[in-house]
Amino acid sequence: MLASPTVRNPATFATTGDTSVLEQFAEFGASDASVPNPLTPGGRIRGVLFDVDGTLYRQRPLRRLMALELGALAFTQPLRAPAVWRALSAYRKAQEALRGRDEADSAQQLRIAAAQVGMTQDRVAAIVDEWMIGRPLKYMSRCRAHGLVDLLDFLKARRVRVGILSDYPAQKKLDALGVGQYFSLVLCGGDPDVGAFKPSPRGFLAACEAWQLAPADVLYVGDRVDADAAGAQAARMPAVIVTGAKLPADNDVLAVPSLERLRHVLDDNHSR
Repeated sequence: MLASPTVRNPATFATTGDTSVLEQFAEFGASDASVPNPLTPGGRIRGVLFDVDGTLYRQRPLRRLMALELGALAFTQPLRAPAVWRALSAYRKAQEALRGRDEADSAQQLRIAAAQVGMTQDRVAAIVDEWMIGRPLKYMSRCRAHGLVDLLDFLKARRVRVGILSDYPAQKKLDALGVGQYFSLVLCGGDPDVGAFKPSPRGFLAACEAWQLAPADVLYVGDRVDADAAGAQAARMPAVIVTGAKLPADNDVLAVPSLERLRHVLDDNHSR
């Protein structure tokens, strides 16, 4: 958003002696790097924190594509396939078991999964890296959420900080989606310096600390009420859930059908 010549040169105000003009400039400066808070009338958002899986890309088509690959494994590597299936299932279940607990990280998740399937941690880690991190990357761009780039460009133009808080490592996914350059902060719940999966508030608060912003000034955008919205609420952070379903009335959670719709919700000009 380009400022007018008068606003672009605030020093010219000093010679006018007009206190009201100076106050107007101060108000402009305070709100320029922000967008409307969609949950608090008159409130402003200065940072937007995103979930990745199911939020920045469409999870259902990606899961279908990966299911085809996993199914084909029964024919191409019939002796290996059952071990891969069991390891992936155990790894996902281990995260759900640890969800929300303090002092829970990816190392602990790996230990639980390996013990459950009777494999070494190195073997489970290799399977997870291949099938949950590496192989899906080639499908990311075709499954990218509609309106994602437009929303990120909009936030960049408003100088709003943009970051990631995901339960899984996110940087490779962001790069595969073609949007890695937008994010100033990328946090994973499994990181040792976060050490908790959503809905623990620890990752949300770690992002606020890194940005030096109050939780009320940061909007979290995710797709799960039980993890994303609940975690944001625990951190006293407003939340948006991208879903086609109707959510129970809640002052701290807003449902939108798409990122395209969210871009309009956050636009001052569109809301007038």
